[in-house]
Amino acid sequence: MKNIKLIVATHKQATMPKDNNLYIPIHVGREGKADIGYLGDHTGDNISSQNAFYSELSGLYWAWKNLECDYLGLVHYRRYFTSVSKKFDESINIDDVVLSQEEIEQLLTEADVIVPKKRKYYIETIYSHYDHTFDGKHLYVTRAILEESSPEYLPAFDSFMQQRGGYVFNMFIMRKELVGEYCQWLFPILDKLLSQIDTENMTVFEARFPGRISERLFNVWLIHKGYSVKEVPFMYLEKVNLIQKGKSYLEAKFLGKKYGKSF
Repeated sequence: MKNIKLIVATHKQATMPKDNNLYIPIHVGREGKADIGYLGDHTGDNISSQNAFYSELSGLYWAWKNLECDYLGLVHYRRYFTSVSKKFDESINIDDVVLSQEEIEQLLTEADVIVPKKRKYYIETIYSHYDHTFDGKHLYVTRAILEESSPEYLPAFDSFMQQRGGYVFNMFIMRKELVGEYCQWLFPILDKLLSQIDTENMTVFEARFPGRISERLFNVWLIHKGYSVKEVPFMYLEKVNLIQKGKSYLEAKFLGKKYGKSF
């Protein structure tokens, strides 16, 4: 049996899979917060205090630096990889839908990296979608940082910005050594980005831009490195207002109304 750990990033108590050898709930942003009964991302080498900017990545950083395993993955308390495509239903038992150890081991024989089904924007490119919903300046600054520190990634970055879909939510499963390779590249870029963008007047939602940029950079890293990927369905374990989500997407595209909250 492979030593696989999937951290479940959460900031609140939630229903978790019963297999606690495989699924490890991590209280992200635990520094200075009350104990909610899960492991916190505030021990050992950590960036827990920066969770307001990095979101679930503070959990990833903690796992990278402190969790012993051969394979590491990231899911969320409300988003999991599944073996079949299903919509949320109150009657669903979480253990009936999340990937098992056996299923993950099989998937890992088929590709280097397990990723969620690609999100497609159809009427938007990756760049235009970010520019309409958030602040396109973040991408310009990110590109300038890459040009200085990792110029070999620019072709992949420019190519991905013109695509109309990508892997989102920072969800993946891969060998721990690949996670280390990815994190060693990613976090210095995000640190520079955060130092070059003024966050003083941002809302709590807006301040999480490094976490959002990382979703794009994950795709850039995959394209540049050429690792094989296996797309797997994912499922929300909370009800999502798809009508409001679609409305906000169209308002951003055609009316210039930026996103102001998560969906």
